[in-house]
Amino acid sequence: MADFFVHPTAEVSPKAKVGKGTKIWHGAQVREDVEIGENCIIGKNTYIDFGVKIGNNCKIQNNCSVYHGATVEEGVFIGPHCILTNDKNPRAVNADLTLKGASDWKVAKVLVKKGASLGAGTIVLPGVTVGEWAMIGSGSVVTKDVEDFALAYGNPARTAGKVNKEGLKV
Repeated sequence: MADFFVHPTAEVSPKAKVGKGTKIWHGAQVREDVEIGENCIIGKNTYIDFGVKIGNNCKIQNNCSVYHGATVEEGVFIGPHCILTNDKNPRAVNADLTLKGASDWKVAKVLVKKGASLGAGTIVLPGVTVGEWAMIGSGSVVTKDVEDFALAYGNPARTAGKVNKEGLKV
């Protein structure tokens, strides 16, 4: 018997590793070679692409998309409707109009460090690192790295101050 919970409507690849106490809710999809730590919550209709790494004690809320190349360290909060992207040059076809395949695709990784929080609807662009305990405001588009303990928001997200580990502005 598994020591984690998967809702009957969720799909979890048998090649995924899921930690003790984790809960994966309605309609979520967890692809192959994903590693999810202990005591995590993966919300309803969330998509976790192949090879994604998620640390312990993370909350990824409903309707999120976390794409290949993303690493989410321990204690991270990802609010509803967030997207962690990975393709710096998204196109359906190559210059000769042939459909792009896996060999045409260049992944730029996203890293969300320990204790960081992404507000609802945040989009993190490819190649970006969100620092430890940083807080990103809802609806932000994160186009460049965010420092540890930074409070950032907007489109594009800009640093507007610092926060402590409780998320309070200092």
